[in-house]
Amino acid sequence: MRLQNLEIDPSTMKLEIDIMEQKGSFAIVVCNGKARLTELPPHGETKIITHQGIVKRVKFDEGEDF
Repeated sequence: MRLQNLEIDPSTMKLEIDIMEQKGSFAIVVCNGKARLTELPPHGETKIITHQGIVKRVKFDEGEDF
């Protein structure tokens, strides 16, 4: 699974992440008190699909240079 759950401290409702641990480009999606991290593909699109302001799906469309 590409989406990794991130821990939010319930007492402070803060999210801490060490960006130096991550490889390459990444995105963090936060919705309804949950946070998830995904690595972005080298070539392609990552779409965040919402419905009424709530994240429903993250879709990946990858390609490669010819």
